[in-house]
Amino acid sequence: MSRLTICLDARLLTRQSTGDTSYWKGLVDALLNQATEHRIVLCSNAPRPKMIPSGAEWRLIHGSDRWWSLVSFPLFARKYGFDLAHTQYNLSPLLGRRGVTTIHDVSFLINPGWYRAKDRYLLTSQIPKSISRAAGVITVSETSRQEIERFVPNAKGKVFVTYNALGDNIRPLPQADVETLLKELGVPRPYLLTVGTRWPRKNTSLAVLAASLAGKNLVVTGRSIGGADPVGPHYTGYVSDSQLTALYQGASLYLAPSLHEGFGIPLLEAFACKCPVLVSQGGALPEIAGGAAEVADSFEPALWAETINHLCDDESKLERYRRAGLRRLQDFSWQDTAKKTLCAYEESHARSNQKS
Repeated sequence: MSRLTICLDARLLTRQSTGDTSYWKGLVDALLNQATEHRIVLCSNAPRPKMIPSGAEWRLIHGSDRWWSLVSFPLFARKYGFDLAHTQYNLSPLLGRRGVTTIHDVSFLINPGWYRAKDRYLLTSQIPKSISRAAGVITVSETSRQEIERFVPNAKGKVFVTYNALGDNIRPLPQADVETLLKELGVPRPYLLTVGTRWPRKNTSLAVLAASLAGKNLVVTGRSIGGADPVGPHYTGYVSDSQLTALYQGASLYLAPSLHEGFGIPLLEAFACKCPVLVSQGGALPEIAGGAAEVADSFEPALWAETINHLCDDESKLERYRRAGLRRLQDFSWQDTAKKTLCAYEESHARSNQKS
């Protein structure tokens, strides 16, 4: 394979941490440490963050986000003759056949009602076009690959699965530090935990109702989407990495009630902290759990409450899940993700050349 020059949309490296940010941080760090003959250039409309090594190529391209995506970035790629440009979701027509896009999931096609009207329109009208014009599509689970190909049939044959992995934000803490951090947060023990911005798709209300029916304390982290937080659970808002780690380590059980996920990084975070997990059947969650978590048969709060109580009363089963989670965690590596991403670049470039 001849040497490729590849520019990456690295804007998310400078944003507040989300699942998408975790993906780009993990991927970029592993790509920069991967032995490859290909040239990787990171592009953004923001200054280089501290995490990027001084030897890595960083290009500052000015422009507001939407203009940057549609015009500035693709014109930069064309002007300097890059073989491929890798971005996320929206792929400008100006990239021609040299675009690769990461699509974490197509939940907006599965149920558009989970999204606000403006977001719903942009996602459902533009992203299928981006998938169609892309030389290659990268996604983060086999479940997402199947869903992408089902909703955008001409994607078949050009979708590559590269799993996420655990980010460097979660590193298990000594028990004394856990106790100190939980005390600072005012968290009541024992407690259940659920993590994530409370969009409708995250289905946080199920965790709240189930915990209440089970008579358990629930801690919820993440940013609320409009309105005041309901009374009942302990809402922390955003927390630091060390606080989040302590919350995982101190929880009796982690609840993942999402209606749909393309991957589910919090599962890996819980596994790393020896926190047993109860997941829904939403999207890729059972795939990522891989037998290392309890999978609920439905989204009924009463069933979740019953399952929560059965698990909390069965310490031997919880311990089996703790051990299984640590084993399952070994199946996910950013180095492996980077290696498969480089293969996706090579195959996408070869595919685009065949169509030229």
